[in-house]
Amino acid sequence: MVTSSPQDKEFLNQLIAIVESHIAEEDFGVAELAEAMNMSRSNLLRRVKKAVNISVSQLINQIRLERAMEMLRNSTLNVSEVSHQVGFNSPSYFIKCFREYYGFPPGEANKHVVVDPVVPKEEGSKSKSSKGFYWILATIGLVLLAAIWWAFNSEIFGEQVAKEKSIAVLPFKNDSADSSNVYLINGLMDATLNNLQKIKDLRVLSRTSSEKYRESTKSIPEISEELQVSFLIEGSGQKIGESIVLNIQLIDGASDKHLWSKQYRREVSDIFALQQEISKDIAEKIQVIITPEERNRIEKVPTENLQAYDFFLKGLNLLNEGGDDNLLSSLDYFKEAINEDKTFALAYAYTAVAMYYHDVFREEKVYLEEMAVNADQAILYDPTLDESLRAKALYYMLKKDFSKALPYLEKGLEYNPNSAQLLILLASYYGVYMPNTGKYLEYAIKGLRLDIASMDSASASYRYLELGNGLIQAGFVDESLEYLDRSRAYFPDNAFAGYVRAFVSYAKTKDLRETRNQLKAEFSKDTSRIDILQDLGKVSYYLREYDSAYFYYERLDRIREQRKLDVYVHENMIIGITYEKVGLPEKSREFIQSYKEYIEGDQTIYRTLGLSMYYAYMEDFDKALEYLKLFEKEDNILFWVVLFLPEDPIIDKFKHNPEFKRIWAEIDKKFWDNNSKIRLQLEEEELL
Repeated sequence: MVTSSPQDKEFLNQLIAIVESHIAEEDFGVAELAEAMNMSRSNLLRRVKKAVNISVSQLINQIRLERAMEMLRNSTLNVSEVSHQVGFNSPSYFIKCFREYYGFPPGEANKHVVVDPVVPKEEGSKSKSSKGFYWILATIGLVLLAAIWWAFNSEIFGEQVAKEKSIAVLPFKNDSADSSNVYLINGLMDATLNNLQKIKDLRVLSRTSSEKYRESTKSIPEISEELQVSFLIEGSGQKIGESIVLNIQLIDGASDKHLWSKQYRREVSDIFALQQEISKDIAEKIQVIITPEERNRIEKVPTENLQAYDFFLKGLNLLNEGGDDNLLSSLDYFKEAINEDKTFALAYAYTAVAMYYHDVFREEKVYLEEMAVNADQAILYDPTLDESLRAKALYYMLKKDFSKALPYLEKGLEYNPNSAQLLILLASYYGVYMPNTGKYLEYAIKGLRLDIASMDSASASYRYLELGNGLIQAGFVDESLEYLDRSRAYFPDNAFAGYVRAFVSYAKTKDLRETRNQLKAEFSKDTSRIDILQDLGKVSYYLREYDSAYFYYERLDRIREQRKLDVYVHENMIIGITYEKVGLPEKSREFIQSYKEYIEGDQTIYRTLGLSMYYAYMEDFDKALEYLKLFEKEDNILFWVVLFLPEDPIIDKFKHNPEFKRIWAEIDKKFWDNNSKIRLQLEEEELL
């Protein structure tokens, strides 16, 4: 049962009053509350957890939703208006959160009875202030009453939004003194994880995310908070003769309460039935929906040959340990497994995967053809195995035949919706090889949610940076800033997060001088950064401060010549204009001609826009409009185009043309319509 001391209640009074004063501000979250309370984020998290045994973000959400209920019952505001009043700028997301919290949609607020807490009023309280203070006490009471009710009914009091039906399988422990059996216990853990990952109704973290806690001394609530999951699975076991004894526990992450435990005693010959039973028991306890197709995939036996499976588990254990020597040794075991069972699809698949990891960063692809054979055999013997499909996709990616990899990646994800590996590969595909901002963001965010804890701080920082950059390309300014700030928090020395943030900030401030100041601050940290150097020139050019732009561009040009760098050719148009403005016409013509040759050979969707800008500079406005109309037909353009093209001096003589204004308005509208579609898609999938 959750209890609260007078000190805790006083603390909560202050906290809730602050949230209430910022309730309409969507971006008022944990960091802002910690600052307002004059506390560090970690101290705030601990204090709230101690007081009401829930997270800070959950408490903020509850305050917003309780306030929403009051408004829906006591005002004439509609659902959309209330959602904005309590800090939900997306009504659809508000409806989802409200339904999950109360069990019915906000449109039915007056049709249901919600138990109000019995909270004594303070003596001397007066009308208006009394009403506000009563709201605060009522909220505290509801929080405590809800916590007691959930605890009493042995239900899970987890994060309603971020932690719903989410689980991590912690590394199983070997209870035997015989370390030679570790691979078997690890194999049972992997099988449990893999079976759960096949269930779409459940968010299951990657193996690598859990593996970092193998020797950890952190508490269950700490691990749960870091991994952002509701449930944790702990397991331990040993092999005794030809028997396996395995102990499994299901734990509520927030409270460290053991919800269910069971000891399994099975013969080694029953290992597949054991794996299936464990997964089904766990799924039943946390009440997830398993479709018939998912059940069939879980119940599929990988091989009838126990010796082959034993070889496979030994190989998998070595592959998971990492390192070139282990990788090569794993190949030997996988091949032994195949020798025992020529139809063992999983062994073929992991043989191909191991070969990929061996070759991926090597100039000479030693295993490319052999990898193709093993991937084909895996698909031949089990085309519904996500590992088989991933193996074939990796073969095509190693071969740089990326378009052929896509159907295998997509089908593999259909069979295993919790595969962080497939999500990361799909994000890379849509971020690099076939740019599609909406799909990139969808897969990148999903992959990050499943795999972020597996990385060290530097790796996590760059993943957040990549995601922040992807978000801004689609026009998600606030979300991009959030991820860029996370990137810097994970790794303050990240050399690119501040650089990207300078431009993202401009989307909010529209202050080019402030953007330039931020770029100067980043450049002072590393004056070898020619990427920042050229952007300092560009921002100065947008400001029409051509002397300053020339200062940066002349330095950039010298570096390009000295180092023989063929970079930033796409910037030569505005560099040429800058040189023209400072009285260097001959050099200017060289740059502009270089740009024309570059843009005429460009194969991207921006070729027509570049030609439009060239002809606008040449004051051939008919041709400029002709190419701009072609660009109008393009989809998935980057936010930078919409944000910065209106600042370009090239169009100063062009932008008041009625046809230009019409075309540009349509381009701008198409971008923001696409932004809305992407937002709705991400919100529906609970990714934003």
